[in-house]
Amino acid sequence: MIGLILIALYSIRHAFNSTTLLLFAVVVPAIILHELAHGVAALGFGDDTAKRAGRITLNPIRHIDPLGTIVLPAILALAGYGVFGYAKPVPINPSRMRHPRNDALLVSLAGPATNLLLAGLSVVALHLLHPRGLAYLFFPSVGDHALFLFGFVNVTLAVFNALPIPPLDGSAVIARLLPPSALTHWYTLTRVAMPILLVLVLLDPGRFLLHVFGPAERAFARMVAS
Repeated sequence: MIGLILIALYSIRHAFNSTTLLLFAVVVPAIILHELAHGVAALGFGDDTAKRAGRITLNPIRHIDPLGTIVLPAILALAGYGVFGYAKPVPINPSRMRHPRNDALLVSLAGPATNLLLAGLSVVALHLLHPRGLAYLFFPSVGDHALFLFGFVNVTLAVFNALPIPPLDGSAVIARLLPPSALTHWYTLTRVAMPILLVLVLLDPGRFLLHVFGPAERAFARMVAS
């Protein structure tokens, strides 16, 4: 209820334009497919925890975290910080996998890999529709705009989640490289890392995120335009 109220206040303060609506339309499936990939990969390695929790589904409601998906993005938008949020993490149990440490790493990387695949598919689709590239279109259609935004959002999600900062997916690489004796301390850190990540995102010291996202997003734009 709080989230819906905040979203209503945001819509009053900032009129939704077509680009904003398209962004909402492409962000939701990108995040859902990212989370779904974790569950499917875990199931493939022998862990059915996500399946038993009902998380291997395209139903967006099953992936919504009330705080991270609704309240936090709305509060940040109202405060003028932009939009940042997260879906409910897919539950996995590495001990149920055939090769726990290696398989857990692959499960974590399945999310960003899926986003990169979706971005690649959007580039292919745009080139099939417009062999000369979007640079030759003065007025792209709504469908073209949606495909571009879908790829752009997926590139951004892939790069962000690949950062080796807990609790992001890329931190699984560090966990795999640590000796078993250090894993207990590492997992303790990952459980309290979300507030630290939020502070880094909001403050963005040295425009760190711009340096991270910029090259990947420009590369995607060049692939689409060429």
